[in-house]
Amino acid sequence: MQITWLGHSGFRIEVEGATLLIDPWLSGNPMFPADRRAEAIRGATHVLLTHGHGDHSGDVAAICKELDVPLVAIYDLAAHFEKTEGLKIVGFNKGGTVDLDGAKVTLVNACHSSSLGAVPVGSECGFMIAGGGHTVYVSGDTDIMADMEWMGDYHKPDIGILSAGGHYTMCMARATYAAKRYFDFKTVIPCHYRTFGALEQNAQVMRDGLPGVKVIEPEVMVAIAL
Repeated sequence: MQITWLGHSGFRIEVEGATLLIDPWLSGNPMFPADRRAEAIRGATHVLLTHGHGDHSGDVAAICKELDVPLVAIYDLAAHFEKTEGLKIVGFNKGGTVDLDGAKVTLVNACHSSSLGAVPVGSECGFMIAGGGHTVYVSGDTDIMADMEWMGDYHKPDIGILSAGGHYTMCMARATYAAKRYFDFKTVIPCHYRTFGALEQNAQVMRDGLPGVKVIEPEVMVAIAL
């Protein structure tokens, strides 16, 4: 499995036969180098979207059309893009699992909000992605929630990609608390931080608070092999 941060909450995950782009906000993302767009999306097989906010969905239509790949998201959000942009979709709902070229992706709950402007597009979500001998929990934009207890127990993810910037999502301290209380991660990668001044700028609190866990502060477009 190979995980590459695209800045903010965007990730490229290569697992089994799939190359998944998750929340690939590239245009206007102050952390993403615009001249590396082609490299970031090359060979992608699916685009996954946690919710409708523009800092996650802004490039989805363009990428799906350019690569001729489906959007994978909660049904309401996927159907919106199918209707308005003509995208191919894989629409499912919380508790559902889809097989994406060998990667098993389950839609799970999150605690945030979801809209495209004033248009409601279903609810916010996270993903459990199983493949390559790992299960990755992609939290999406969320706060701590009691659902994390059963999610950790049932799916047993060993890798956590956790929103941790504060202001709009969990902060580092809250994400650290959630990781310690509800999960048994071997590796944690924080995201949704460093993008703007309102967000946390480093993961020192997380590193200090999760002894024995490999906390990786990702660098944009630097692949992490797991």
